[in-house]
Amino acid sequence: MTYSVAVSGASGYAGGEILRLLANHPDVEIRTVTAHSNAGQKLSEHQPHLRSLAHLTLQDTTPEILAGHDIVFLALPHGQSGQYTDALGEVPLVIDAGADHRLTSRSAWDAFYGGAFHEPWAYGVPELLVGGASGGSVKQREHLRGATRIAAPGCNASTVSLSLAPGVAAGVIDPSDIVTVLAVGPSGAGKSLKPHLLGSEILGSANPYAVGGTHRHIPEIRQALAAASRAGSGTVDPDGIRISFTPVIVPMARGILATSTAPIAPGATDSQIRDAWQAAYGDETFVQLLPEGSVPRTADVLGANTALIGLAIDRAANRVVVVTAVDNLVKGTAGAAIQSMNIALGLTETTALSINGVAP
Repeated sequence: MTYSVAVSGASGYAGGEILRLLANHPDVEIRTVTAHSNAGQKLSEHQPHLRSLAHLTLQDTTPEILAGHDIVFLALPHGQSGQYTDALGEVPLVIDAGADHRLTSRSAWDAFYGGAFHEPWAYGVPELLVGGASGGSVKQREHLRGATRIAAPGCNASTVSLSLAPGVAAGVIDPSDIVTVLAVGPSGAGKSLKPHLLGSEILGSANPYAVGGTHRHIPEIRQALAAASRAGSGTVDPDGIRISFTPVIVPMARGILATSTAPIAPGATDSQIRDAWQAAYGDETFVQLLPEGSVPRTADVLGANTALIGLAIDRAANRVVVVTAVDNLVKGTAGAAIQSMNIALGLTETTALSINGVAP
């Protein structure tokens, strides 16, 4: 079966990356691409690298144009997807790359986003450890099988959550004192013109932003790690996940390098700590724990749907240090969305996705 696909926000970075990956997917036909201010223009004017899709023209983003497809991807700014998802009830599968359907807590949405709150959908991070319906540990992919509505993750949020979930689930780290600093490429902020993201502003500089607990991905991380705690012997409320989160824009177009630390739980041995991450990701294709003593670079995951994790144990500081690299547009956004789509439809999970990066 070939599934017909519409992609909204197709002139932006996330929409363009969804299209790039879908263009090599044997089970889908990209039938419709939409935009707002760029409607009526050729897709190739905004995504000139997508040569196989150069025949497509951007249409208006309306429920009527998006309806009638088997799959709709919404790659819109936060707060804009909900107005369309409410009107797409007849579409068999809708995947939102924005934040509108990620959070389960209305109060967290109000505190960090504001505006209309929409129901949470199945969270699109298949490898994330979560508690099962009858207790015990499962992966989030079990909640994606047969899903009809999927919320793709925030790129920073999924990177940090995948970094720390094994330690939280195994009870070998203390989630009440997490510190994470992320080097991020400006493509994660979207394609709209923003003066602080101009090349002249970021080249030769590192620029922290959303400092002091204000970044919108914080409640998403707390929600994910609380779910991971339910996969282990204890249950931690999201309010018990305390995280100091500092992102820093650095002059690379793509990529996230997240360095996350947390206190070692009393009595946890070095082997128990490493075994927690090995058990969580040893059989995963797209999330890989590097050998002891190795840490990843963002260059190693460029263009790949891969999260590479380096784990160190700092006994002098009594903290676990996890360094994770992802391509924010692939594993952080579009790749996670398509991986989740494959699972939902019962297709091979790795279809159209690569573990291999591009170098140099």
